Amino acid sequence: MNKNTICLWYVNDAEGAARFYSQTFPDSTVGAVHRAPGDFPGGHAGDVLTVEFTVCGIPCLGLNGGDVFKHSEAFSFQIATDSQAETDRYWNAIVDNGGTESECGWCKDKWGLSWQITPRVLTEAMASGGDVAKRAFGAMMKMRKIDVAAIEAAVRG
Repeated sequence: MNKNTICLWYVNDAEGAARFYSQTFPDSTVGAVHRAPGDFPGGHAGDVLTVEFTVCGIPCLGLNGGDVFKHSEAFSFQIATDSQAETDRYWNAIVDNGGTESECGWCKDKWGLSWQITPRVLTEAMASGGDVAKRAFGAMMKMRKIDVAAIEAAVRG
């Protein structure tokens, strides 16, 4: 096990979430699936308790902990994309699999986990500061899924 691993709480489908992420994002895998050795609140011996997985190389542990805690936007994965096609692929995979759209490149998967699908052109424009950042920011504020061409147009002025 890694020294530091992100632990994500799921109601009861950590394995399904891990498998979806591994099929959707590069450098993502499902590792060990651990089953409960005995009954626990909300579960029984033999139920999947934890799942080790990676998302874009980031080690994670999915914990099936029941409905006590919910995901919030206070934690999200930010996925950098290099094109509109890549942006569309990840955004659509999440939203079309029971997720929901939000504002400014954010969406939520069907398990309630937040994702920022962020084209590098937007990140670079924001990092440049000044009028370029202001124009890119203004364009982004009107979007749900980020439109790369619109951000590039805003950058050009």
